[in-house]
Amino acid sequence: MSNKIIKSIKFCLFILLCLQGQYAFAQSNYPDRPIRLIVGYPPGGAADFVARISADQISKELGVSIIVENKPGAGGAIAADLVAKSTPDGYTISMSGPHAQIKALYPKMALDVERDFVPISNLATGSMIICTTHTVPYKNLKELIQYAKENPEKIFNASSGNGSTPHLASALFSTVANVKLSTIQFKGGGPAAVSTIAGDTQLMFATPPTVMGFIKNGSLKAISLTSAKSSPAIPGIPGAEESGLAGYNATFSYGLYAPIGTPVSIVNKLFLATQKGMAGTITKERLAAQGMDLSISKSSQQYLEQLKSEAPLLMETVRLSGAKLE
Repeated sequence: MSNKIIKSIKFCLFILLCLQGQYAFAQSNYPDRPIRLIVGYPPGGAADFVARISADQISKELGVSIIVENKPGAGGAIAADLVAKSTPDGYTISMSGPHAQIKALYPKMALDVERDFVPISNLATGSMIICTTHTVPYKNLKELIQYAKENPEKIFNASSGNGSTPHLASALFSTVANVKLSTIQFKGGGPAAVSTIAGDTQLMFATPPTVMGFIKNGSLKAISLTSAKSSPAIPGIPGAEESGLAGYNATFSYGLYAPIGTPVSIVNKLFLATQKGMAGTITKERLAAQGMDLSISKSSQQYLEQLKSEAPLLMETVRLSGAKLE
């Protein structure tokens, strides 16, 4: 082997070692610039609310800004795809519902939580609220179901978007209650609520932050939760089972994810910052005021196991709901 080749090999090894050293330094120095938190839902809804509370609290622990970017569309799939293809350096992360839901709704996108993402931690869980206008003839869930059976497709249901959690909740409701609704898709929970308040639509399944204010000021009437049981975070509203609909239970959750390949040391820093930053009483109270419960995972691995165990039931729920995406 010639001296030139040997020198070239030594030089390449030297450069490789330098790059490895720089990469290791970058990991140990993480984070040293703002982090992007991509949210696959529009402003004003539950996901946006949780994202902004989380960004504020976690950024205090990390010592850098966390910038929330809303990338709505395709039930969160557009944002998930963006993050999956991002550089796995911890500076682009996402907040979304379980990826099994996206996988079930958009199989062609071929996103998979184990192959494309590193789950960091769950953040919050909650039930949705079934709301109506005050002018409708049905005043509780039993009366709503009876009216819907007698008047198929005469009730216009305002949905917060194709593939959204409220959309799935309403579709599953139709299946379990054996009724037919006419669902109108809106670009987010805010526009859906405005439509229902105006009386253009008569029903909506909504995440609590979207409608709690309207319920309190009397613009909307809450007739039931979508969870089987009532929730301490949403007092005064019965669960679906208590309202007379057995076998119906629809809840939602949001968690943090990083692209696959993100170093374990960075994932651990993000998890610990989440655990510490979200632990305060004020954070719990802010979430509870919007009808949600703080639900931080015990570890990133525990969150992954939770997602894996929940995936089959969630995908089956999507199938049974009959939800159709355009």
